[in-house]
Amino acid sequence: MRIIITGGAGFLGARLARRLLELGSLTDSRGRSRAIDKLLLVDVVAAQGLCDPRVLHLTGDLADRRFVEQAISTDTDTVFHLAAAVSGEAEADFDLGMRVNLDATRALLDRCRLLSAPPKFVFASSLAVFGGLLPDPVPDDAPLNPQASYGVQKAIGEYLVYDMTRKGFVDGRSLRLPTVTVRPGKPNRAASSFASGIVREPLAGIDANCPVAATTRMWVTAPRTVIDNLLVGHEAPASAFGLTRSINVPGISVSVGEMVAALRRVAGDKVADRVQWNFDPAIDRIVSTWPANFAPKLGTALGMQADHDFDSIVHAYIADDMPKT
Repeated sequence: MRIIITGGAGFLGARLARRLLELGSLTDSRGRSRAIDKLLLVDVVAAQGLCDPRVLHLTGDLADRRFVEQAISTDTDTVFHLAAAVSGEAEADFDLGMRVNLDATRALLDRCRLLSAPPKFVFASSLAVFGGLLPDPVPDDAPLNPQASYGVQKAIGEYLVYDMTRKGFVDGRSLRLPTVTVRPGKPNRAASSFASGIVREPLAGIDANCPVAATTRMWVTAPRTVIDNLLVGHEAPASAFGLTRSINVPGISVSVGEMVAALRRVAGDKVADRVQWNFDPAIDRIVSTWPANFAPKLGTALGMQADHDFDSIVHAYIADDMPKT
């Protein structure tokens, strides 16, 4: 079985790759369990730290159709499409967001439709496809109404995945991911980057800036949990989806103040006091458009899970990703 992960050098892509190598097999679009013998990691830079004979690396621009043709060979069985320009980046640079988040998605799907057997196509979408006036909690069938460029690009991607699935070109499933926290490494240009920074930096002995109010609520998940849910989404049979191919992935609703309180319970006052509150209207304007509470019936029915609470998310970061001194 040949599997492709776009964004394979990123944190989630590399983590997903390690988990797939541990599992050793997945089901294909015909429902057959097959051994993973090739795992291609595609990104603008090569992934590091994955030494396994099944792993291959390919670097290039996914919006370049010649590169996509090279990546998706005729024996491709599954594509996990994780590569994206993050929310703040897509809002600041419209052309970049369209190229990375939309043109690349279209190029991948167009290539997949030419394969003799339709591959599974797992698209990492986002809760940012929703916005405006919404019921609380947001149901699975809420209308898409994105309020920023990133959400628009993800919504268009979902429609493309659905239509190409309807046509029989791919076996697609779009997973609307919660904000993933706590991510290791350095801050990125995602509007939600602070949700990791207010835990990661204080635990490293560094002050962290929080650009939104303590009352701001978010729908979040831990990295280990979102990887599990990506795999559930992949393994679900086509018959389980009914008239949709989009899934609101389970998460927990928590305020930023509650995040810091959880950090205080886990790591103590000295660590939590390193969070500094400096309001940034540009970040707040994006984050405030995202719904913070969902009722994910389909995802739960498929077997997806949510974290127990934010304390467990902090503990997961310490156990899995926090640098050991």
